[in-house]
Amino acid sequence: MPMAQAQKLAPALLVLPPDFEAYSQASDQVMAILEDLSPLVEQVSVDEAFIDVSDLPDDPGVIAARLQARINQETRLPCSLGVAANKLVAKVANDYGKGSRKGLDYPNAITVVPPGEEAAFLAPLPVQMLWGVGKKTAARLKTLGIETIGQLADAPAGLLGAHYGKWAADMQRHARGISDSPIVLSHTLKSISNETTYDKDIGDIDEVLHTVRWLSDKVGYRLRKHHFCAGTIRIKLRWSDFTTITRQVALAEPTNHNSVIYDTAAGLLRAAWQRGRKVRLIGVGSSNLQEPAVQMSLFDPGQDKETKLLNALDELREKYGKKVIQRGREVGRQSAFEEEEEE
Repeated sequence: MPMAQAQKLAPALLVLPPDFEAYSQASDQVMAILEDLSPLVEQVSVDEAFIDVSDLPDDPGVIAARLQARINQETRLPCSLGVAANKLVAKVANDYGKGSRKGLDYPNAITVVPPGEEAAFLAPLPVQMLWGVGKKTAARLKTLGIETIGQLADAPAGLLGAHYGKWAADMQRHARGISDSPIVLSHTLKSISNETTYDKDIGDIDEVLHTVRWLSDKVGYRLRKHHFCAGTIRIKLRWSDFTTITRQVALAEPTNHNSVIYDTAAGLLRAAWQRGRKVRLIGVGSSNLQEPAVQMSLFDPGQDKETKLLNALDELREKYGKKVIQRGREVGRQSAFEEEEEE
């Protein structure tokens, strides 16, 4: 509602000036939480962003629920999320969730569109909900008998082409939920990390070290996927009383090898460990990212051998799924963090 209309309807309305500094601070806080989950974040406005979590192990819906809970807890702000295989459908899902959510917790909505169900999800929605279709375009489409996204998807190509030219084909692809628009980063990746929260606080350092190895493998995989080596390795440790500490160390040589990441993170954990205290959350992170240097196998055959092995394993995971290769200790074993991965 325009402010002038609101003041006319409620003459005693108290109008407060906008606090842009507060908006900016809140935005920075939320974006920092997103970037702590994944470095692939595209901020499109002060309160809206896309985040790519496709290389994280958990179910996207579970990731969304945890992310929403963290934003609610740490910022005291509501947060709606749309989850889909591409940005276009995720945007529509988010708008749909906010529009259909009512009650005191508005707009804390999460709308998940499973892969392959994009067209079915979009079909009954008003055509104006489609990203890029404004009021004027929607009004013009209505004159053609097109009021829903499904009707747009099924419209004769010749009919749309006569009115919208080359854009017609893009409109119909979008109406079917097809889009390959990538995440556009406004900054260079600064860090890559993975963390997990236990379902039950853990007081056994061996169990936590097992989690650290699993997380180190994830960080190493993501570093190699994005063609980086890390010059610094860190851990994040949250005790059962929610006290949180971080420890980090600079490496003599940058790496993306799982074993080096694990050995470094494990050393940091052992140094920070306090017997008698239990762990709620553990994370492994990497920063000071840089492009890999060429390995000279003549002087370091061990490193060269591990690089080839890791690259081969990465190819298998990309082709057959991330769980095609597991450590022997993980097969048939259920621990708190593995249950979290499988949710």
